Amino acid sequence: MTVREDRIKRADGSPGIYGVVDKPDYALVIALDGDRMMLVEQYRYSLGERRWEFPQGTAPDRAELEPTELAARELREETGLRAGAVVRIGGLDVAPGMSSQRGHVFLATDLVEGAAERELEEQDMRAAWFTRAEFEAMIRDGRITDAQSVAAYTQLLLHERG
Repeated sequence: MTVREDRIKRADGSPGIYGVVDKPDYALVIALDGDRMMLVEQYRYSLGERRWEFPQGTAPDRAELEPTELAARELREETGLRAGAVVRIGGLDVAPGMSSQRGHVFLATDLVEGAAERELEEQDMRAAWFTRAEFEAMIRDGRITDAQSVAAYTQLLLHERG
């Protein structure tokens, strides 16, 4: 991650500064098995809380990694799941007013369970299955506040409509 301030010229010609956080693209994976979805819970330092969300992450040491490969890697690392099919269903801009980071949303199906291969920062992570009704209830009651997970679920619903 890098943080930079760019000197800019506004439309009216006046000078300004624009702050930008540059981060590598990430993959978010909705692992779907019938009516169940796999979520992960981890401590989010910037919030000071543990939060449930879809598996997601970057490969900063391999920023050139193809998004589908990144999705499969994140799913395997965080949950231990291996997917027979991984399909891109959408894209997300995390915070386009301040960050260049973009996300790729994937649907993973034909799942096989295995051992998670978590990174050091993910050692306290938990993974669990939730039904769609449970997921929606968790959004309503504030247990899920991750904007990317909520937006990705909307993309799943639209994808299923065809």
